[in-house]
Amino acid sequence: MKVALVTGGARGIGAAIVKRLAQDGAAVAFTYVSSPDKANDLAATINANGGKALAIRADSADAVAVKAAVAKTVEHFGALDILVTNAGILNLAPIEDYPLEDFDRMVATNVRGVFVAMQAAAKVMKEGGRIVTIGSIASIRVAFPTSSVYSMTKGAVAALVRGAAIDLAPRGITVNNVQPGPTETDMNPADGPHAPALQTMIPARRFGKAEEVAGMVAYLVSGEAGFVTGASFTVDGGYTA
Repeated sequence: MKVALVTGGARGIGAAIVKRLAQDGAAVAFTYVSSPDKANDLAATINANGGKALAIRADSADAVAVKAAVAKTVEHFGALDILVTNAGILNLAPIEDYPLEDFDRMVATNVRGVFVAMQAAAKVMKEGGRIVTIGSIASIRVAFPTSSVYSMTKGAVAALVRGAAIDLAPRGITVNNVQPGPTETDMNPADGPHAPALQTMIPARRFGKAEEVAGMVAYLVSGEAGFVTGASFTVDGGYTA
């Protein structure tokens, strides 16, 4: 049985990834910060259905907590074969008014947290390990004002993946980046006030589904994807085409 750790796995895209990996037979640990009820319910549901899941409270902006989550996963399940870094935050403001404390927090979560998790996981993974980051099409197409810093963090993740893939390739560990476009979640509902305008920018004329992002992740962590590394994959209905 493969063992996976998903950061930010209590809701939205993260929860869909946790469910898909468990469905595919992996034991899945996942972190959460602000949704303990959803996290515990998700773990309980997977365990009740014969799977194996463990919810771990860990803020991805806290390097000590991230390292502890990796260690706890290995302690509980005996190994770590798959890491998916999904945790991220979004703070929007014009560049001239962007608060430095918001900048620091977003970089700490979206970039530093990814690096820390990746580094800690790489130290315990055996040959054939899989690392997948959840980035954003904002690294390719900013499109909207006030999103400069968020786009910067996602661009940094895409670059980190390319370099890490080269470093870890001799060990048979792949590193890839999945970049969702507008995706329907509880935080981004398809019937939200800005949805109609946004959907006109998507050739598929709809938001993506979290399960579609999870499907891409499932492929990248599979045995079939052993020769796929250092790449970014958009799941965006043609938004960046």
